[in-house]
Amino acid sequence: MSDIVITRFAPSPTGYLHIGGARTALFNWLYAKAKGGKMLLRIEDTDQARSTEGAILAILDGLSWLGLNWDGEPVYQLARAVRHRELAEQLLAKGKAYRCYASPDELAAMRERARAEGRSPGYDGIWRDRDHAEAPSGITPVIRFKAPREGETVIEDRVQGRVVVPNKDLNDLVLLRSDGTPTYNLSVVVDDHDMGITHVIRGDDHLTNAARQTQIYHALGWQTPIFAHVPLIHGPDGAKLSKRHGALGVEAYRAMGYLPEALRNYLVRLGWSHGDDEIMAMEDMIRWFDLDAIGRSAARFDFAKLENLNGHYLRAMPDADLVDRLQALVPDLPNGGELAASIGADGWRKLERALPGLKERAKTLVELLDNAAFLFAKRPLALDAQAEKLLDEPGRQTLAALLEWLEAVEPWSKEALEGCVRSFADETGLKLGKVAQPLRTALTGRAASPGIFDVLDVLGREESLARLRDKALETKSA
Repeated sequence: MSDIVITRFAPSPTGYLHIGGARTALFNWLYAKAKGGKMLLRIEDTDQARSTEGAILAILDGLSWLGLNWDGEPVYQLARAVRHRELAEQLLAKGKAYRCYASPDELAAMRERARAEGRSPGYDGIWRDRDHAEAPSGITPVIRFKAPREGETVIEDRVQGRVVVPNKDLNDLVLLRSDGTPTYNLSVVVDDHDMGITHVIRGDDHLTNAARQTQIYHALGWQTPIFAHVPLIHGPDGAKLSKRHGALGVEAYRAMGYLPEALRNYLVRLGWSHGDDEIMAMEDMIRWFDLDAIGRSAARFDFAKLENLNGHYLRAMPDADLVDRLQALVPDLPNGGELAASIGADGWRKLERALPGLKERAKTLVELLDNAAFLFAKRPLALDAQAEKLLDEPGRQTLAALLEWLEAVEPWSKEALEGCVRSFADETGLKLGKVAQPLRTALTGRAASPGIFDVLDVLGREESLARLRDKALETKSA
């Protein structure tokens, strides 16, 4: 085995890069980086009926977006089928595998007998030691592994500890199907060996596969890699993670406005920890990550924690960088083209100036864009239901009176505007909130917004006064 740590992420391209797969990739990437090694990428595309080019591209894009760049070129498992068949034939020649001519009907009957006898359904080894001269005509055989029947298979797992599987529970699995295509467990063993993989870090749903693969390693005379089987992610209710819990593709989190830095930080804390540290830069994760700190119990996915963490990263990001992220996100939104046209170059400048107030109230990029919609809204400004209630007749009358004061403000700055509004409130005997609330709703169409003096400043004199006149005129014409 290599002295250099080599891990691998090996997704099947039958769907997008889901959140559990993203965490597996992150753990593999971090461990390789922490040990000065490499993480390789293998696309396990042998299921030709379900593997798609679109899914492959989505996996590559998702990994790149998360910043999990692999070493070298991706390995495509299907392209290595000749090598897999070669090793199956070697096992056959060494007496470690055999041809099985059992028909589909015979296999179905075996399953029925096992169920009737209270045993787990499985192949009964009928062709294990049978003379090939008895082979029926018209049946193309599969090649089965001759698994040891006595004793135990032991996995010294870095997360699960010592795992012992009785060999009687592991039947003779198929290595090559009747059409000559290799099966999963054979392909994985051959590829991991040939790629020099030293550590296999994956979900604990692969523990049974690890036992089967260990037997194949031994039969081929190869050293097994170090296994680390990580507990799966569950929903907040403790049930297996599903779409309602957040078992979505990484691209869905991207479209919802999550930052890759926040998603990485959240995923690394699902099943691994470093003391009480919650916020971790990538450099910290690499420095601290080790397999021994991975817990044995299932982690629970919590959207609220992810949102709060994402909000932290939003607030900490420089405004110019945040604008870049927003500009990259807009084309991927359902109304992206329309939104980009409504914002325009001037709108992005306005948004950057408004970000200090906007990002304090948002937890995702999408929420931030939604909160900023008033900056690009066309007049006359539409009011949401809450704002409609707040901008009542007394509020409109207040706006009409305040308008004359604001028209005289010079220069149009936050300081001068705040002084004007406070003086107006003192002069009229109104509480500041009674002035600010109708002002806010008339300017933004909403009951909540960044600080009202920031809003006046960012919108500018012309647009602010025009929006206020719209609402004041509604009062005068009533």
